[in-house]
Amino acid sequence: MPQYLIVYLGGEQSSSPEQGQQHRSKYMDWLTSLGDAVISPANPLMNTQTIDADGTITAQSTTLMSGYTIIETDSMESALSITKRCPFLEIGGRIEVSERIDMPG
Repeated sequence: MPQYLIVYLGGEQSSSPEQGQQHRSKYMDWLTSLGDAVISPANPLMNTQTIDADGTITAQSTTLMSGYTIIETDSMESALSITKRCPFLEIGGRIEVSERIDMPG
C-alpha cells in the first residue's frame, strides 16, 4: 500500500501553555483516529542547519518545515482527505502531502 509524507509548514505559536496543550491534545486525538494508517506519527523538527552547494552551513532552515508524519493509505485522494482533518491547519499552518517512493537496492 502506498505511503504518504505529511509535511507541516509554519503554524502559529500558542499564546499560552494551556492553549498549546489543547492543540497538542487535538493533534494527538487526530493521530489516534488514524489507527494503523499511521506509520511514523508526530516527528517535530528543531535546530535545522542548511548546507549550500559550496559547503557553507547556515544555522537556520530555508523552509518553514516544522515536522512530518508518514501514513499508509490506498490513494493520494485518501491521504488528502485524512490530512484535511489535521488540527495543524487550525493554527495557521500549511501542509504538503507527497507520495513516498521506494528506491531500488
